[in-house]
This record gives sequence, structure tokens and C-alpha cells, in this order.
Amino acid sequence: MSEKLRILVTGFGPFPGAPYNPTQPLVARLTQLRRPAFSDVELSSHIFPVTYTAVDRELPIALAQHKPHALLMFGLAGRTGFLRIETRARNAVTMLWPDAAQTRSRKGSIADGAGARRFGPHTAKLLRAARTTGIDARASRDAGSYLCNYLSWRAIEAVETANGPRLAAFIHIPPLARGGAVQRRGFSRITLDELVDAGEAMLLEMVRLARRSA
Repeated sequence: MSEKLRILVTGFGPFPGAPYNPTQPLVARLTQLRRPAFSDVELSSHIFPVTYTAVDRELPIALAQHKPHALLMFGLAGRTGFLRIETRARNAVTMLWPDAAQTRSRKGSIADGAGARRFGPHTAKLLRAARTTGIDARASRDAGSYLCNYLSWRAIEAVETANGPRLAAFIHIPPLARGGAVQRRGFSRITLDELVDAGEAMLLEMVRLARRSA
């Protein structure tokens, strides 16, 4: 590639039930990495407020500002104790739980008459990359029906446009305490450092895949 490769890494802010969202420090750590493999890569970040309006408003702005070749997104899965590599976005929005602005969706779907949207076969490569670090990572077909799924849907829409990013991926991470990991019954113990290692491995794979797609 003659131009610098650009990767946009995103996370979310706090939301009802999660006053601390570990995607924020994870995104900060990843975009501050200084590695030879990133010497010709421009890493940028964006943290979305957990509202539908914010996603619809800020995603196009972030894409226009950073013009990323690839989009690596992170979200919090509060009841999961492992890393989830999402393979698709469902055409579903919860009507039960409000977003951080206390707004509820008035219908249970994102788009009329549409099925699920798939990220693509590259998700399997991201899964393998994460697992090389020893973390418990698994593929997922269900990104939920809240903001993580909603952002995933909008990101896949962006990939399908002529000037959008070439690749997008969404990763769900487990909850962490501010000072380390939180233990939940039946869940493995994962630290922020381990998430950074897995995130770096996936980021390197995204760089490789984006270069190949150029």
C-alpha cells in the first residue's frame, strides 16, 4: 500500500448496570501500542456513548474523520466470562432495556425485512489470533439486541458502502474490576493485561488482513 494503513479501534462508555466499562482502558492501551509492526499503521480510537442516537450520529463522523481501512470494535458482555468474537449482527433491538439516555426502541428490529448480517470469514482468523495468547476465546453467533449488536449492524452496513472500511469486527469482552479481574461462578479469571495481549494479536491480524485486501 502506498498510503498509511488506518485502523479505528472503538469501545463504549458506561451504561445502566455497568458504571465502569473496561472497553475504555482496553482501547486506550491498544491504540498506544508501539510495535515495529505498527510503524506504518495509524491507530485511532473512538468511545461511543451507549445510546442509539450517538451510534447513528458518531459512527459516520468517525469514519469520515479517520477513513479507516479496518474497524475493530469492543463491547462489554456483562454475563460472559470469556472473549466472544462475533460473527454476525442480528436484526434485533431490545424493547425492554433503555440505553444510557433512557431511550427505548419502539420496534424490535433495526431494518425492515432484513436478516442477519455477517462480518465475514476473517472472524475465524481473529479467533485463532486471540487463542494464540492463551485466552479463552470463542466464536459467537449472537451479539445480543443492545448497543453492541446495533453498532455491529451499522458497521457492516458501512463496510458494504463504496468508501467504507474494508473490514469490521466486533469483540465482546468480560467485565473487569477497576484493579483487576472479577471472579464469577463458573467463569475463568481474565485480566486487563490478558485482554490487551489478545487485543494486540487481533489487531495485528486485522492489519495483515487489511493489507491483503488492498
